[in-house]
Amino acid sequence: MASNLELQLNSNPDSTDLRLAFVGGGQMAGALIKGLLAAGWPADRITVVEPDESQRDRLRSTLQVKAIPAGSTELCDAEVVVWAVKPQVLRQAISETVPFLSTPLHISIAAGVRASDIAIWAASSRVVRVMPNMSATVGAGVAGLLALDGVGNVDKALVERILRPTGFSFWVDSEDRLDAVTAISGSGPAYVFYFMEAFQKAAERAGFDSAQARDLVLRTVSGAVAQAKQNDAGFSTLREKVTSQRGTTEAALAVLEGAGWPHALGAAVEAAQARAFELSNEFGNPGNTPVALGGKK
Repeated sequence: MASNLELQLNSNPDSTDLRLAFVGGGQMAGALIKGLLAAGWPADRITVVEPDESQRDRLRSTLQVKAIPAGSTELCDAEVVVWAVKPQVLRQAISETVPFLSTPLHISIAAGVRASDIAIWAASSRVVRVMPNMSATVGAGVAGLLALDGVGNVDKALVERILRPTGFSFWVDSEDRLDAVTAISGSGPAYVFYFMEAFQKAAERAGFDSAQARDLVLRTVSGAVAQAKQNDAGFSTLREKVTSQRGTTEAALAVLEGAGWPHALGAAVEAAQARAFELSNEFGNPGNTPVALGGKK
């Protein structure tokens, strides 16, 4: 049987009349809300549960949304709830908030907590787990999405619409795949910043001051990304085009290769993926009864 939300969206797929609740009002929640507001979602249709008073004041003043300290009857008509709290407090947040909800679509952006665990805590199979990254805060994010079996196509389309202002999103079919997303795009910006940090220090040792070095690194990296986006060739082919035989680039790359840089990056991704799996057990219910994945037609 279709939910009230699905019936409403079937009649008006682009509706912004839906009521959204955010539990947690931190940076990622703020990025999602800003995107929704920019896309025309009315601020008076968004309520944020945020225990921190200064954070509530900031949300009210900068985003003009309703911000409340805890779950209350003000949430009873929310058709969508976005869980945006730290993973270690998600279970408690759900237990304290669910009594005030009706039958919403649940969207979780809490890292490391399985959708199947959230379904058990929320007593609902209409759960979508999202693994975003921090680039969402500038509208250039990458998010992996996982739907449980109670999530219909209309629900999925709504999730995509909510996330669209923050960047690119794509669906995966298992928690393991979402752990891989965590290791690549979730943690990925930190890998890039780590590389840029080292690159800047190298530029400073080459004689540039801090500001010049930072600007040079930013322009070099963004230029390489722009070139790659406009070219279907593989990264190795693009690298080879820059690398002349017995030239400066070849000498530099030989040092990186000798230092084991490619192996180190691969090992780093593997470590991140393994840790994502460990966190799922740490924050969730190891051995719980699985909840079906997929999404009905």
